[in-house]
Amino acid sequence: MTDRVGEICVRFDALTDSLSSPGVASDPSRVASITRELKILRPVVDAYREAERLKKELAQLESISSFDPDAEIREIASSEAAETREKLAEAEAKLQTALLPKDPDDDRNVVVEIRAGAGGEEAALFAGELYRMYCMYAASRGFTVGKIGSTDTELGGYREISFTVEGEGAYSSFRFESGVHRVQRVPDTESQGRIHTSTATVAVLPEAEEVEVKIDPSELRIDTIKSSGAGGQHINKTESAVRITHLPSGLVVECRDERSQLKNKDKAMRVLRSRLYDIRKRQADGAIADVRRSQVGSGDRSEKIRTYNFPQSRVTDHRIGYTTHDLEGVLNGRLNGITEALAAAENAAKMSGNKDENT
Repeated sequence: MTDRVGEICVRFDALTDSLSSPGVASDPSRVASITRELKILRPVVDAYREAERLKKELAQLESISSFDPDAEIREIASSEAAETREKLAEAEAKLQTALLPKDPDDDRNVVVEIRAGAGGEEAALFAGELYRMYCMYAASRGFTVGKIGSTDTELGGYREISFTVEGEGAYSSFRFESGVHRVQRVPDTESQGRIHTSTATVAVLPEAEEVEVKIDPSELRIDTIKSSGAGGQHINKTESAVRITHLPSGLVVECRDERSQLKNKDKAMRVLRSRLYDIRKRQADGAIADVRRSQVGSGDRSEKIRTYNFPQSRVTDHRIGYTTHDLEGVLNGRLNGITEALAAAENAAKMSGNKDENT
């Protein structure tokens, strides 16, 4: 590990120096590339240098606590040494985490798709609550949400809804949300007071740039259709909605939220690129070809990553056994506790894997 950290520090310093070179400074693309790499390397370098500083400080304090002739000074130094050991342990743990392999998509924008699963209208209402939760979570992280398209229900829920989340680190913040979410509660329409179980599926797709996913126009079938829903005469008269079918994969994307056919087409293409990128990414990682199904599941009540239990005001993430009784807070976008616990569990698994490889 020491050799690897040393190489990273040398690379970091070389890149930092190169930014002051006239040849580099005059080339915006090179500056951007170097800046991106520095951002990746910086957490390792900062954690390593902090650990080295604390090691030197600890050595000095231990020397004072052992050999200083003044008993009071020895006692103070001993107390400070204990605190420094704790800080050093934290810095070394931070370094270990910084050295773990990162998902290259972490800083990408994302396309999020929510679909009502089992439970009829109650599932559609739950899908709407998840959408609101993610909007509030995104706002708390400084991200921007843009609605792509939706199929609404009469009671204000969604059969399905898709939207973008834009901002640095959007994918790393949302990537744990993919899967089946389950809600348990007494619906307003339930006269007997019985608890119902409903589900909604969530897919989080890293957004792909046009240059990353080349789509042959000849492989697309683009249909224009009349939009439906509230909106007056414009919606009834104009075929502004767009449905794009990618013939080789069979993927179908529909967007109808914009009044402009061109804008709907652009949004649909963004979703299509992201779905194709996600498929290729997972195939490259050795995942099964049927990515959409493996990611979001079938929506059956038995499949779940998280349960929202209203009678007990409880949210449980079944992947790590994490439970919080702040249901209201979670539905208001306070997801940090859950996402941080999931990230910590993932890092612990990676560290365990690294130890196994080294034994």
